[in-house]
Amino acid sequence: MMTNSMNTPIAARLARPELLELTPYESARRIGGQGDVWINANESPFNNNELDKLNRYPECQPASLINAYAEYSKVSADKIVTCRGADEAIELLIRAFCVPAVDSIACFGPTYGMYAISAKTFNIGITNLSLTKDYQLPDAFAQQVENAKLVFICNPNNPTGTIMDKDTIEAAIAAMPNAIVVIDEAYIEFSAQYSVADLLPKYPNLVVLRTLSKAFALAGARCGFLMANTDIIDLIMRVIAPYPVPLPVQQVAEKALSANGISLMQQQVEALKVQGNRLSATLTEFGAKVLPANGNFILAEFEDVERVAVALKQAGIVARAYKDNRLASRIRFSFSSPADTDRLITMFRTLKTHS
Repeated sequence: MMTNSMNTPIAARLARPELLELTPYESARRIGGQGDVWINANESPFNNNELDKLNRYPECQPASLINAYAEYSKVSADKIVTCRGADEAIELLIRAFCVPAVDSIACFGPTYGMYAISAKTFNIGITNLSLTKDYQLPDAFAQQVENAKLVFICNPNNPTGTIMDKDTIEAAIAAMPNAIVVIDEAYIEFSAQYSVADLLPKYPNLVVLRTLSKAFALAGARCGFLMANTDIIDLIMRVIAPYPVPLPVQQVAEKALSANGISLMQQQVEALKVQGNRLSATLTEFGAKVLPANGNFILAEFEDVERVAVALKQAGIVARAYKDNRLASRIRFSFSSPADTDRLITMFRTLKTHS
């Protein structure tokens, strides 16, 4: 049974009680075994694809992929779970720790919408707190999260592109020792110095989310990582799907995490920053209020956002607008290729000329 003793690991204190007594499903691959003839998983013996072993179930947590990400992230392999993008990691945390119609999460808006949507789909309460005008944590936030089991902080934040310094994030983790503080670092490769992954050994209530969708250019592969201390990892492994990482995804992810893959990613991050600077200058010249970009996108505020939206549509350019009242006059632009940036610059200069 769950105990409230402060000597009990935080995962056991906050977990859904029934999960502590749950015997996790052991797929054929997790059970493993030794032998030359494998007939324990009801698989077909026919491989009809050029990709080797595609007729076999993949490992639940491929050691080669976990080790590759451990080497890249400088986080020990026993603190890493790989899953179908950071979005699945969000749901795994909610499923592991939040009792439907009883528990709640907290987040600071405007921010990534899937924290709240995932909570709602599981009938979990949401404490929505507002970031300050400078998009920092509000005063007395630790008291305002109340009894939230999970507190989500996106850093760099989506959609604002703003960032909180490492000391601020660490202070927030320390200020909420009775909650699991989830730092979503989906865009961290664009501001690597702000990562708090190295704080995992220090804070048992810290979870860091990562993805290969952004800087690693693998959005279509759906490969993410949840990093936490082993008591949290053990609980996540009780609710994860039997085979969360398809074999082709594992292979492209490992290639991306090779020395050459990481070097390519870093080159592309710098190239995208160049395009971001070009776009920022053009938007500022146009008269938009532009927030500093710490991810691979920029958020701009316009006096006549409808006029800009119409111009974008006529130019065949799809950017991101928002229904949130705080973002109603803003549009988010992802950094893209030089040709795409040229097209945006031309559009805004033409629009300014006809003002």
